[in-house]
Amino acid sequence: MPSQATENYLKALYYLYSKNPEISLTELGQRLEVSKPTVNEMIKRLEKQGWVTYERYKPISLTEEGKKAAALVIRKHRLSEMFLSEIMGFGWEEVHQIAEQIEHLKSDIFFDRMNEMLGFPTSDPHGSPIPDREGNFIVNNYKILSQIAEGKTVELKALRSSDKEFLMYLNKKEIRLGSVITVNNIEKFDKSMTVSYGKQTNVILSQPVAAKLLVDLIS
Repeated sequence: MPSQATENYLKALYYLYSKNPEISLTELGQRLEVSKPTVNEMIKRLEKQGWVTYERYKPISLTEEGKKAAALVIRKHRLSEMFLSEIMGFGWEEVHQIAEQIEHLKSDIFFDRMNEMLGFPTSDPHGSPIPDREGNFIVNNYKILSQIAEGKTVELKALRSSDKEFLMYLNKKEIRLGSVITVNNIEKFDKSMTVSYGKQTNVILSQPVAAKLLVDLIS
């Protein structure tokens, strides 16, 4: 069984891998906020486990076994977030830090029962896909709201960021997963959008905010 530190490294590696398959020691250290020598030592351990390949002065690569091991940690984290949200009533801005602790439990039956109680969800409270027991992800081809044309209507399906401050901002705007959003106007100067959803009309969203919202086109 991977240690807690190992699981944190695997998660960080998978996150970086999803952006670029070639991962440097420096960016991994920055992601985990640890020194380069510390990262180097852990990478050697992960290589012995068959989870990464690494040569000095070259990028780190996740092996297929490493991808699966990382995905299973992510599975535990996202199931925990969903349980905290759906069963215990925590807000989507509250679940991450608690799930960071629960994900390191080593009981498969615990997470299987959690999954069953939730009705086998395929995504977490932020719309991110939950891997299955083999570490497979469902790939969703959502669009970014900032790329949607004026006059179109979409449904919010997922977020590109689960940063607490961003989630609190969405709470204030009364924007949540499932919100049906109509793009009323796009400002040419800064690409900010005027949108309507639910009882809210003519709400202005900045381009950086719209770029973090993943949507499905309705009409």
